[in-house]
Amino acid sequence: MTPRTDAAVTGLGLVTPAGIGTERNWAAIGAARSTAAASDPVLKDLPVSFSCRVPGFDPEALLGGRRAHRLDRFVQFALVAAHEALADAGLDPGTWDGARVGVVLGNAGGGTQTFEQQHQILLDEKPGRVTPLLLAMYLPNMLAGQVAMEFGATGPNLVVATACASGASAIATACDLLALDRCDIVLTGGSEALITPLIMAGFARMGALSERGDDPTRASRPFDAARDGFVAGEGAGLLVLERTADARARGARVRARITGHGCTADAHHITAPHPDGRGLEQAIHQALADTGATAREVAYVNAHGTSTPMNDLAEARTLRRVLPHDPAVSSTKGVTGHLLGAAGAVEAAYTVLAVEHGIAPPTANLTTPDPEIEISMVTTATPRRIGLALSNSMGFGGQNTVLAVSPA
Repeated sequence: MTPRTDAAVTGLGLVTPAGIGTERNWAAIGAARSTAAASDPVLKDLPVSFSCRVPGFDPEALLGGRRAHRLDRFVQFALVAAHEALADAGLDPGTWDGARVGVVLGNAGGGTQTFEQQHQILLDEKPGRVTPLLLAMYLPNMLAGQVAMEFGATGPNLVVATACASGASAIATACDLLALDRCDIVLTGGSEALITPLIMAGFARMGALSERGDDPTRASRPFDAARDGFVAGEGAGLLVLERTADARARGARVRARITGHGCTADAHHITAPHPDGRGLEQAIHQALADTGATAREVAYVNAHGTSTPMNDLAEARTLRRVLPHDPAVSSTKGVTGHLLGAAGAVEAAYTVLAVEHGIAPPTANLTTPDPEIEISMVTTATPRRIGLALSNSMGFGGQNTVLAVSPA
C-alpha cells in the first residue's frame, strides 16, 4: 500500500461534552457514557431544551479573564484544544519557523453566541451599546486567525465551511498543504459553539432534533430503531499534522497517519442526504484510491451516524454496498451528541485513537438496531487490529468528506 497522502498525526487536543482533554474523551467514548443533559438554561424557552455541553469549561481559568471576554466560545474551545495538541506533539512554538506552520480549521456558524447577544443589545438599547469587538468575535475566519496569533503561525491560514463536514474537510485540506510543501506543520481540526436560541430554534423547526426530553441521556441513539433526531453538542478537536518522514526525523511519536481523503457533493438537496448515498460512496472510493487500499482492507468505520432517520439509513446502505465484507462500524455521537462543524474533526481524532489503541469504540444507546440497517454495529468496546479505518462526515448542502486513517 503506497498512499499518495501521508500525514502523521503527532498531537491531539480535545474539548468536547465527553470532557476536556484527550484521555478523558477516550475513557468516556470507550464506556459509552452519554453526555446529554436536560434543562439547558440557554434553551429553556424552546421546544427542545436539552443538549450536550462541555463539562466544567471555565474560559477565565483556562485563558485568563480579560482575554476570555474578548473571544467567542467557539474560539475559546479551539485555543484550549490547540494548546493540548501542541504539547502532545512535543512542539514549542517559540522555536519553530512560523512561516512553515499552517492553521486550517473547520467551522459552520462562527460566533453565534456573540452575534445573538449583541443583536439583542441593538434591539433593547441603541447602536452605541453594541461592542466594537462584534465582528472580531463573530466572524468565522477569526477561528484560524486567533489560533495563528496565539502561536505565531504565519503560514496558510484558512477556515473551511462545509456544514457538519467542516472539521473533516479542514483536515483533508491540511493534508493537501503538506503534500504540496506549502508548510511543514499544520494545526487542523474544527470548533463549534452553536447551542444558541436562534440556531437551536432553527434546527427544531426543521424537525432535526430529538424530542426525547423525558429521557435526554438516551436521546442520541445512532442507527437505533427508535432514533428521532440528533442532540446538539459543542466543542473542538485539534490535530497536529506533519509529513510522516519529517515527524520521524525529529523523533516525534506518531499516533496514526492520515493516508487518504475524499471530498464530494451530492448535488441533491439542501439538507437531506442522497437516499442512495452516491456522494458518500464516491468520497469513500476517493479516500481508498488515495490510500492505495482496497475496500476489503477497511477494518473499522467511524460513521457520521447522527441519530436522524434519513441520514443513518442512507449511510448504512452505502456502507453495506461499498464495504460488503462488513467491517465494524460505530457512531460516537451517541456519547457526544452532534458537534456540527466540529464533528468531523473530533471523530477523526477518535478514529486515530481507535487505530492507535486497537479498539473499536461502541455506539452508545444502540439497544434495538433498525432492522433496515444491515451493518455490523459495535455496541461494546472491542479490541481488534485496525489496519485501516475510515471516518465519515456529511453536511447540509450534500457535502461529504471521508478520511482514511492507518497505523503509525
